[in-house]
Amino acid sequence: MRWLFAIIFAGFLGASAFAETDQNDYAQRLDHLFGLLHNAQDETAAKLLEMQIWAIWASNEAPDAVTQLAHASAAMNAGGADIAEKELDELVQTHPNFAEGWNRRATLYFMQGRYDESLADISKVLQLEPRHFGALSGKGMVLRAQHKPDEALKAMKDALAIDPYLAGVKDAVEALEKLNPDL
Repeated sequence: MRWLFAIIFAGFLGASAFAETDQNDYAQRLDHLFGLLHNAQDETAAKLLEMQIWAIWASNEAPDAVTQLAHASAAMNAGGADIAEKELDELVQTHPNFAEGWNRRATLYFMQGRYDESLADISKVLQLEPRHFGALSGKGMVLRAQHKPDEALKAMKDALAIDPYLAGVKDAVEALEKLNPDL
């Protein structure tokens, strides 16, 4: 899980530059990056593209949303789940169309074993950004923890269809397929 937060924080490095950009450009930039990601030739190129996508997802035209997301993420990394949850609850209430706020709260819920709540937030993320490979792979992790291997496998394969280089997801798919070759 720490690798995921490392990628997220790497995304924050570029987030302030994206926050100043016209949000109408958001979809075009993501479309371009997802096209490049799907056709990436190696893992290094894919990771650089992932970081750019995470940076866009972590950006928002409202500076307070980006600040709250950063505070919540820092609290999560420091073990301050209560503080993180309070920040994220406020964030999704104030900025309900900010997919990354929902995604971060889904991650927090997963870490706490609150799987149904995590899945509810993941559903919201995917309504807002259907290509959110982090939410899709997270959905797979939640479903796997709930002992729903067929649903977990589908979610993970959906994530790999978007980003074929997702760290750990390929291994998880292989493990699930070995447990039940009929999946």
